[in-house]
Amino acid sequence: MGKESRVARKTSLADKLTEVRERIDAACARARRDPKEVTLIAVTKTAAPEQMREILQLGVGDLGESRVQVLAQRVAQINEFHQRSLQRGEGMPPRLRWHMIGHLQRNKAKLVLPLCDLIHSVDSLRLAEELDVLGQRAARKIPVLLQVNTAGEAQKYGVAVGAAIHLAEQMGTMPNLQLLGLMTMAPLTDNPDDCRRVFARTRESTRK
Repeated sequence: MGKESRVARKTSLADKLTEVRERIDAACARARRDPKEVTLIAVTKTAAPEQMREILQLGVGDLGESRVQVLAQRVAQINEFHQRSLQRGEGMPPRLRWHMIGHLQRNKAKLVLPLCDLIHSVDSLRLAEELDVLGQRAARKIPVLLQVNTAGEAQKYGVAVGAAIHLAEQMGTMPNLQLLGLMTMAPLTDNPDDCRRVFARTRESTRK
């Protein structure tokens, strides 16, 4: 009974992953983009440990977490599993990349830096300055995304659209930050056009 349940969960997750990848391929075909340019990130915040191990076995090597304390636990557990699996010659992504996708407080920034490859949620000048100082101390450039609250929803973090270009310019002068792009959260809606408008406006928000 237990074995059948594990197989059922694995089949369900594998099927869902296949569906997501097919949707990415279709979107890239419409946009005339190479699907290899798109990074699929598995968000781990509600996932059980066995689901996280399975997603690695299915070839996903980019993982995202939104809470700092949970991130530290996840990284320790999953990185150890990943290394053991590689040593045993099991099929695994060659390396893991962890993404901080949730709101980041300045006083917790130094805890995140050793754990993450990319911080998605820089939403203020003070946080950017803190990361720049920490990057200088660590002698490294910190890859980040600028979070823009394009939807204008009060419950979401992110810089306002009108302030995005100014903050991006300020971040561009910080020698220890590597600004890779923008991040936004579309509204939860069944209308895809509403989401498209948000992403289109985000794209335009830092263009002069």
